[in-house]
Amino acid sequence: QLHLVESGGGLVQPGGSLRLSCAASGFPVDYYAIGWFRQAPGKEREGISCISSSGGSTNYADSVKGRFTISRDNAKNTVYLQMNSLKPEDTAVYYCAARNIPLCTMRFTEFRSWGQGTQVTVSS
Repeated sequence: QLHLVESGGGLVQPGGSLRLSCAASGFPVDYYAIGWFRQAPGKEREGISCISSSGGSTNYADSVKGRFTISRDNAKNTVYLQMNSLKPEDTAVYYCAARNIPLCTMRFTEFRSWGQGTQVTVSS
């Protein structure tokens, strides 16, 4: 069974950067499309980025386009989310998830395996 663990969250000032990692174990990650989602208190879960199994296709939500970059290193069984120009409204718990299909979608109901989440707080 695929197991995902996020890391790299923390407290950062507005305009700063963080890189989140999603480490997979239990099964080679290169079969799966991987998505990043976030959920702030009182808000619905939001799909923010997705990368296909090969890494050849990526999607971004409008709210993060141009600021966040998703990438993957299948040899390390890890997917990354580089977050630049962070804003207070980016504050949320960030989750990675795996879809049992190589192609991307931003619909969280399509993802079966989820990590435990990592907190990102953007504040001065």
